[in-house]
Amino acid sequence: MRTGATVVGYSIFLMALMFSACGCGGASSTSVGPAQTQAAVPAVTTKAAQNGAVIVTLTSSTPGAKIHYTVDGNTPAATSPIFEAPFLIAANETLKAYATASGDKDSTVISQTFAPNIPSGTLVWSDEFSNTTGSNQQPDPSVWGYETGASGYGNHELEDYCAWGSTASPCDPANPNAYIGTDNMLHIVARKVGSAYTSARLKSQRLFSLQYGRLEAKIWVPEGQGYWPAFWTLGNNIATANWPACGEQDIMERVNSALSPDWNEGSVHGTGFTGDVGLGTKYFFPAGQTAAGWHTYGMIWSKNSVAYYVDDPTKPYVTYTNPSSLNGLSGAVWPFDTGDSAFLIINMAVGGDWPGTPDTTTAFPAELKVDYVRLYTN
Repeated sequence: MRTGATVVGYSIFLMALMFSACGCGGASSTSVGPAQTQAAVPAVTTKAAQNGAVIVTLTSSTPGAKIHYTVDGNTPAATSPIFEAPFLIAANETLKAYATASGDKDSTVISQTFAPNIPSGTLVWSDEFSNTTGSNQQPDPSVWGYETGASGYGNHELEDYCAWGSTASPCDPANPNAYIGTDNMLHIVARKVGSAYTSARLKSQRLFSLQYGRLEAKIWVPEGQGYWPAFWTLGNNIATANWPACGEQDIMERVNSALSPDWNEGSVHGTGFTGDVGLGTKYFFPAGQTAAGWHTYGMIWSKNSVAYYVDDPTKPYVTYTNPSSLNGLSGAVWPFDTGDSAFLIINMAVGGDWPGTPDTTTAFPAELKVDYVRLYTN
């Protein structure tokens, strides 16, 4: 009996050992998952702009990572801006950024200080639309992309927007709607093609953006029933906050034929102030002048302030400020100081809720011409 009991006892011991090894112990078993990885620290790369300013790009080698950043020296958090596009730094600023990715620990925060010490009023970025080739050329693809299609853009516009080289009907790559001419100017051309209209809407979204400074463009606009030219900005955070929370700054905008006195409107839009309750002010040209001539349209953007001028930056015709300009506007939220930069848009719409439809007096083709776009430090 002693020998049999020993064998039985040893067999029971082996079974228990196997049961424990296979993890079949129910509630008493434990499972150890893979160690959590950490998102890669963002890399900062810079490209020279003008007079000491740089264009900053943030990247992370972690697939799908988002990068939160600040430029005021504060430690970034989940509520800080998400990097969406290269942005200009032209002031003494401290950039801080970290990367976050699903399933990973947040990266550590990287910090880099910029001290260009650029004087006020210095030109720090521009597109002069230069062309020395002897033929019409594509606008700089490192700065300008395109809105395309005929969605109406929330305003019941009538045009098909065409990109450079687009073959999608009714676009015609042999007759581009946006090009740099041999006259060193950007041309945006609205055309009538059968019963359709084509035009162009250039945007620097995801390519170039800016925050603060004096931004201006020298522009010649066509005037006629149904024309709607504009030079404006939207916040980079439109990708996450949507419109109008991203903010909109309308620097040059007008519709239809020339009036006497002729005019341009400068507006700002954000949550609680759009449409009929938006903040817009008309500038009236001096006697004998119309918008169908060369004028400089500008914006002076600083913290809690957006001012607009025509031709003379020392004489803004309107200044919107936070919070005083929002008084009486229910639910209004100032969107221009969130830390996000803004991208540029230049377009020539045809038709829509504001101008209405072209008529028999409307001449096609019609050209919006831009001599330059420039940014100066405040």
